[in-house]
Amino acid sequence: MFIKKSIFIAVAVVIALGAVLGLGFGLSAKNVYAAGERVIVIDAGHGGIDAGVHGINTDVRESDINLSIAKQLRGYFAGAGFTVVMTRKNNGGLYGMPTSGFKMRDMKKRKEIIETNKADMVISVHQNFCPIPSKRGATVFFDKSSECGTELARQIQKSLNDMQEGAKKNEALAGDYYMLKCTNNPSVIVECGFLSNGEDEKLLTSEEYQNKIAYAIFKGAVSYYS
Repeated sequence: MFIKKSIFIAVAVVIALGAVLGLGFGLSAKNVYAAGERVIVIDAGHGGIDAGVHGINTDVRESDINLSIAKQLRGYFAGAGFTVVMTRKNNGGLYGMPTSGFKMRDMKKRKEIIETNKADMVISVHQNFCPIPSKRGATVFFDKSSECGTELARQIQKSLNDMQEGAKKNEALAGDYYMLKCTNNPSVIVECGFLSNGEDEKLLTSEEYQNKIAYAIFKGAVSYYS
């Protein structure tokens, strides 16, 4: 009874949110796995003195956009009944004192949070940058040695490519990144767009678009549990 109820709640939440936001991302029952007690860790990349990359026109900090999208994403998962853990809840970093080696301390703290909470899924939110300003669009990275991570990345990439605002359909890519190796369960890095591209930057600094891309990530992640 509990599992069936959870499925119906998750389906209702996904369909209702899609209708309200006008995103056209309805899901059928067969595509949704019961939320139950599954723990989703959402990792807002960078933070504190580590701002990440900056917007080419607005100089917006990647870390700020990451946190904004991560918070939206948390709301969708929590609303569907998942247990959600944020590695970073504010603008600060996770490294303690900003002294030598702060970056590795920050990464290890994120890994500790993932392991302590026994994450069933990890989604790390980032923004991209490239010297070639024409490069744009969202790209999902996975650890090539992880079958489940590969499939999660493909599902999220498909959902991102289906967005009406998506100017470019990219492919999920294998990446050798620390955050992809913090759990044996599916883990991905979502580069939501290029802050080196003026059009992507304009979208990514919009609260409305941040909301839509968070929902697209959520929809892809839920589809993974089909």
